Amino acid sequence: MHRRKIIIDTDPGQDDAVAILLALASPEALEVLGITCVAGNVPLPLTEKNARIICELAGKPDVKVFAGCDRPLARKLVTAEHVHGKTGLDGPVLPEPTMPLQADHAVDFIIKTLRSEPSGTVTLCPLGPLTNIATAFQKAPDIAARVGEIVLMGGAYFEAGNITPAAEFNIYVDPEAADIVFKSGAPITVMPLDVTHKALVTKERNDAFRALKTPVGAAVAEMTEFFERFDREKYGSPGAPLHDPCVTAYLLQPELFTGRHINVEIETLSELTLGMTVADWWRVTERAPNCTFMGNIDAEGFFALLTERLARL
Repeated sequence: MHRRKIIIDTDPGQDDAVAILLALASPEALEVLGITCVAGNVPLPLTEKNARIICELAGKPDVKVFAGCDRPLARKLVTAEHVHGKTGLDGPVLPEPTMPLQADHAVDFIIKTLRSEPSGTVTLCPLGPLTNIATAFQKAPDIAARVGEIVLMGGAYFEAGNITPAAEFNIYVDPEAADIVFKSGAPITVMPLDVTHKALVTKERNDAFRALKTPVGAAVAEMTEFFERFDREKYGSPGAPLHDPCVTAYLLQPELFTGRHINVEIETLSELTLGMTVADWWRVTERAPNCTFMGNIDAEGFFALLTERLARL
């Protein structure tokens, strides 16, 4: 089976953690070249620490973890401790990491990797604000054409926003970065809230994680139980949406998702709709399509895949 080479760009986050675990549990399909961390759900010192905690939880301390940008391109950092807790991984009690942080800056690692690997063979998997990716594209414009695909979690259309009435958190935190990435010409696949809000961890699904009777199963169950309190209260939903694992699941089983190849523009000027992903879902403009914007997910298939893979760790 062809192994897809990926870089996971992330701001863990409980759902980021599950996305990373799913990737590390699928070595026959995914070769994780490195994990690059960015400020987002919590500040950078916590996101780079959390990424290493998750690698050690998975029994994969040899994965290379890099610290990247500690603030958006042009704005003050907005974080989400109100959702993820003060550590970003509130819920389980996990040991401090002992594996090292790599010396290189995440942006330099992204540039170096895209230049050294054969063109078109590396997939970027951003799970947080797009600051690292946009900074790499600004610093080395030649690499955008070498990206095989960008599969990202971010944005919303029919579901509107989750941090403002119009904007999803990852795009809102650094809309200028998102604008650069969406205009880069690289092939982009988007997992918006329209999809992720259909990937809900119900009690039955969480019980399946706990029933694995492994440290990973227990930690994921505790993470999602903490995480879901916010969404239950906010949306009245039966559980927490697992946003970021949709990215990894798409890499493994793309048939779980359906969407459209459309144009998406990022609002960077309006105070009212800052960070909005203006998705031309109905193709009412003549703007050229620049991404595949997913609209639906086979949730049962998604959770079957997730549970089966987490059982490997």
